[in-house]
Amino acid sequence: HCLTSLRETIKNGYPAQKLVVIGVTGTDGKTTTAHLIYEILKAARYKVALISTVGAWGPRGFADTGLHTTTPDATILQPMLKKFASAGVTHVILEVTSHGLDQHRVLGCNFYAAVLTNVTHEHLDYHRTFDRYLATKAKLFKNVKLAVLNKDDASYGFFKRKTAKKAQIVSYSTLGLANIKATNISQKSTLLSFLASDNGVGHLIKTPLAGLYNVSNILASIGLTRALGIDWKTIQKVLSHFAGISGRMEYVKTRPFSVVVDFAHTPNALEQLLSTLGANLSPKGRLITVFGCAGERDRTKRPLMGEIAGKLADISVFTAEDPRSEDVNKIIAQMVQGARKSKAKELKSLGMHLGGGRLNHIFIREPDRGKAIKLVIGLAKAGDIVVICGKGHEKSMAFGKTEIPWSDQEAARKALTPN
Repeated sequence: HCLTSLRETIKNGYPAQKLVVIGVTGTDGKTTTAHLIYEILKAARYKVALISTVGAWGPRGFADTGLHTTTPDATILQPMLKKFASAGVTHVILEVTSHGLDQHRVLGCNFYAAVLTNVTHEHLDYHRTFDRYLATKAKLFKNVKLAVLNKDDASYGFFKRKTAKKAQIVSYSTLGLANIKATNISQKSTLLSFLASDNGVGHLIKTPLAGLYNVSNILASIGLTRALGIDWKTIQKVLSHFAGISGRMEYVKTRPFSVVVDFAHTPNALEQLLSTLGANLSPKGRLITVFGCAGERDRTKRPLMGEIAGKLADISVFTAEDPRSEDVNKIIAQMVQGARKSKAKELKSLGMHLGGGRLNHIFIREPDRGKAIKLVIGLAKAGDIVVICGKGHEKSMAFGKTEIPWSDQEAARKALTPN
């Protein structure tokens, strides 16, 4: 990848040198933060482009960047940057993964700024240790002029030390002192509101972007855009109508029970999501979740995610999620180990156990994702929240070496349609 990146950078005439490139990295929240920055810059009349997990947006609209990748290969990325520069784009927001950094896919990107969301348990199949994972993420901050860091994250001190000596550092926090901080946080139904302040002056933020964890993503985008000199009024206006992106707490149905599709595929993201949705339940409502863990990826997170679901969801259904060459039932068995640790009980037949009201937490194995989604929607009653996790915006599922067309949203709609 290193030589490919160098070759592509030279071949395309060092396009990043003509652009202000902003990198957004972290375990969770990258995509939402990158999209927020993009929307704020666009509203401030910047000529801006975005390359994220969902795809790429430039002057000519949307382009797909490839399956299951966040940071595209240099053979796609460098020509794309060249096109953006030729079209008069001045700023590019690039979602950057640890894989992309480790494989030198972003070599030659000449980052002006880097934003960190958080660093939690993920990709240890690839990086082997958490320290290596941290060190890989830190590469992004080595030569930047501006770094936006999460003071609430345990990694804050590490990234502060790893950031270029002459860089401006902007910190953000929901807990205490920072350059950009949030107070008076309130989540009511689909409205999130809080006071965001820099230099001690508070500005009211109201947004339909659901989930308390999104306060940090919003603060990260504010930290970056304020450092670029964008006024609060523009930021507030964008946030007032930013409802989120495809597959990020996306409501497919709201009455009489809710069906939500979300990309959560890490222990941290799953815990944040289930906690947020659980807090919004009606008194008799149940939280019902369905998800799997990817094959040929971090095996250590499987029992952790099973345990989180067993603890926070009333009913968990464990299923397939990009099994690749692994046996789905073996992956599910590892998730079950964690669910048992949470004291959740396995339900082997559906019988009469699933009447109204709260249940002692249970889990069910259903390796077929389509059947699993049909099952959870069939179990839902008024006031329940059904959350389908792991795939989000993705349009395919990996079995062996084959990508099969798949959409959680479509599967949910199909299950909701009476035969």
